[in-house]
Amino acid sequence: MEFKKGDIERGIPIEDNSVDVVISNCVINLTVDKVAAFREINRILKSDGRIVISDLVTDKEVPTHSIDSDKWCGCIDGALTKENYLACIRKTGFQDPQILEEKLYQEVDGVDSKKITSLVIKAVK
Repeated sequence: MEFKKGDIERGIPIEDNSVDVVISNCVINLTVDKVAAFREINRILKSDGRIVISDLVTDKEVPTHSIDSDKWCGCIDGALTKENYLACIRKTGFQDPQILEEKLYQEVDGVDSKKITSLVIKAVK
């Protein structure tokens, strides 16, 4: 195993088609451009490489103009709906993303009430 520092949206310092597996735990949710992040992951994976991701999704996305930076850092305001999250994965060339686990993480009450769900997703390049 080797650790390298990089930017998941702009350039992971790893060669194309060189990695077997990418795992992620609540990282994609913190990115601004989730499609760019998945595109970078796809770029470094070998053919038939796979991703296994744990992340949070919401039943209601927060409009850009309403984002609270503290809630973004808490993985709430940057969350996509499950459908949009899976669409981002598919858009970048991954085949048949599968939800391995899904459970309620948190219910946010108040004016902007919503449900936050934890997902574990697997997909193959």
